Amino acid sequence: MYELRVATHFAAAHQLQMVAQKCENLHGHNWKVDVCVRGEKLDAGGVLVDFGVIKRHVADIMEELDHKFLNQLEPFRENFPPSSENIARYVARRLQTALGGLAVHVSSVSAWESDNACATYFPPPDDL
Repeated sequence: MYELRVATHFAAAHQLQMVAQKCENLHGHNWKVDVCVRGEKLDAGGVLVDFGVIKRHVADIMEELDHKFLNQLEPFRENFPPSSENIARYVARRLQTALGGLAVHVSSVSAWESDNACATYFPPPDDL
């Protein structure tokens, strides 16, 4: 089994409800996002998948989130608030859809809201 990791970032604002009082105020983060994909077989070039392919898909997803008020985006309305946990899940699902034709799957996504705090999502096979 091979695993590739790509790190990226985006800046955005969000507002959480029903959590610690401080986080209920509108505030922003410079999120760092770590994406890992796994697969078992290397291609003829000796790679699982070209890093550039993963980076392009991840960049497209980051563009959807960057410099936005996340609560106003369709994926984070209603019962899916833009917590770090849900951001990691959203990125994992979007990336897996984008990688659909490749022999890799998203193994984890971590959304770091600060240098010392992150949430990691490990997609179960039936969730992608």
